[in-house]
Amino acid sequence: MLQQKNAVIYGAGGSLGGAVAKALANAGATLFLTGRNAGPLEKIAGEIRAAGGKAEVTLVDAMDEDAVQRHLEDMVQRAGLVDISFNATGIDVVQNIPLTTMSTKDFLDPITHMMQTRFITAIAAGRVMMNQGSGVILSLTATPGGIGYPYTGGFAPACVAIETLAQNLASELGAYGVRVVNMRSGGSPDSRVFKEAMAQAPEEMEVILTKMKADTMLKRMPPMADIANVAVFLSSDMAAGITGVTVDVTCGTTAALNYRVAVSTDSRAGQKLAS
Repeated sequence: MLQQKNAVIYGAGGSLGGAVAKALANAGATLFLTGRNAGPLEKIAGEIRAAGGKAEVTLVDAMDEDAVQRHLEDMVQRAGLVDISFNATGIDVVQNIPLTTMSTKDFLDPITHMMQTRFITAIAAGRVMMNQGSGVILSLTATPGGIGYPYTGGFAPACVAIETLAQNLASELGAYGVRVVNMRSGGSPDSRVFKEAMAQAPEEMEVILTKMKADTMLKRMPPMADIANVAVFLSSDMAAGITGVTVDVTCGTTAALNYRVAVSTDSRAGQKLAS
């Protein structure tokens, strides 16, 4: 689906960034992996190459506008086109406390930092793609971007801001043949963040995960493969008519909170009753 396509990923050394990178490579794209730490990037690149794909590694701080611009210019010189751009960089966020007890700094930091790096990478890619007349810019948010979600601190408004940026940028770049699409995840239990949390507080996280699954329509959370597969589809010509929207991959959470619906023990197959 992505033969002859070049994809740049920021934060490619993270678990989700790496999962998307490998999925894009499996679909035929050449990957330009960036991040601030060489070790995780080289690991992902090695796995891509071992599977027969192509990947290059460059240390780039996605918060540094000049560094991002220089890397894209070098990418264009060597590869010709920037077909896909995806920012998967992460940031520490203070959550699980009421807004009324949160400091201004803890609230604003994720909004400022997440928006800064997303703006820098999306605009840099947009300028290149405008000149070449094609390209796809992807971003990622989470459930709080689409529904009121308590105790998520500044992460929730950051998600909403990223989704709005994607929508507005799509409206400006569409005339140049450039698509901008956001993906909204419900949180992947196989991601590094969840695994580390499970290791540190297994009993507490088991309760949290059970509640999160109960909130979904499908009674499960999307694994990283679900997000990666959506990224492949949106990057391909099969999604040529999709832009300016957020594709929801929350297993139905942002459409409705379904914690009151449970599988019935009634003998009638498939019937569900409100608990």
